[in-house]
Amino acid sequence: MISIEFKQRVIDQLKAAEKTSGLSAQRFATSVNINPSQWSRIKNGDIDGVLSDARYISLGRELNIPVGTQPQWVTVQTATFQYMNTLLDTCHRQCISTLLVDLSDIGKSHVCKYYARENRNAIYIDCSQVKSRQLFVREIARLFGSNHTGKYADVYKDLIYYLNSIDDRSIIILDEAGDLKYDAFLEIKALWNATEGNVGWFMTGADGLQSKIERSIRCVKVGYTEIFRRFGSQYRRVTPGGKEALESFKYDQIAQVAVANAPAGTDIQKLVKASRFSLTNLHNMIKVLNSQKAKAA
Repeated sequence: MISIEFKQRVIDQLKAAEKTSGLSAQRFATSVNINPSQWSRIKNGDIDGVLSDARYISLGRELNIPVGTQPQWVTVQTATFQYMNTLLDTCHRQCISTLLVDLSDIGKSHVCKYYARENRNAIYIDCSQVKSRQLFVREIARLFGSNHTGKYADVYKDLIYYLNSIDDRSIIILDEAGDLKYDAFLEIKALWNATEGNVGWFMTGADGLQSKIERSIRCVKVGYTEIFRRFGSQYRRVTPGGKEALESFKYDQIAQVAVANAPAGTDIQKLVKASRFSLTNLHNMIKVLNSQKAKAA
């Protein structure tokens, strides 16, 4: 059984997310898979008996709320953060589209999730979880609080209508876009065409995404040339060229994140070296250090 304290942390985060989202209370409830009447009760202090413990746990995971004694992870304005945040903001405000392809494990997903969490009418899609056309479009619709459970044709039309009718500009952030199946990738072009000038798009992935696009263009596969053109006909990158410059980039970034998140008294240089310049490794190592510190307290 989870604690009241954890439930309250989830509710507080949901309230903050609703405020930032720009959605109505009903649309926000839909976007997080909560019945609108349940959401109303929860906001008014009715915590127990409205949602199951399992649902609170799922919401906590989706909101990235630390479990137990783990402190909240601090987002650091690394070179990756600054570059990507500027690109995302430009796409959002100007309703244009950008394609960023770069190395894995440099924090691309973290920046995308952070931007979606902190900005109105911005949604983040992990394409590896919604690979097919139907799952992909229904997920976009859900995150905007639109109809996402009815007939596909209605879901699609309702989503287009909503995106073109709202006053504020929107952005759809596509992470791990190389994992999308062909029919889902084609739907990006259709959605782009139907919402041109009203929605910004930001697509990102590792080198496999670039290879997939270039191979499909060479093979004259329908849709890829058009999508590449709509996303600026270029691949943007964060990381510098050259072995020495790349190593320096990774070291600086890892060191910044380690200083902000490692427990007090940690040997930062030793930690950075042990991480082998991997943000994933660093995150896991800091979690272990925090757990050890909590047990010793």
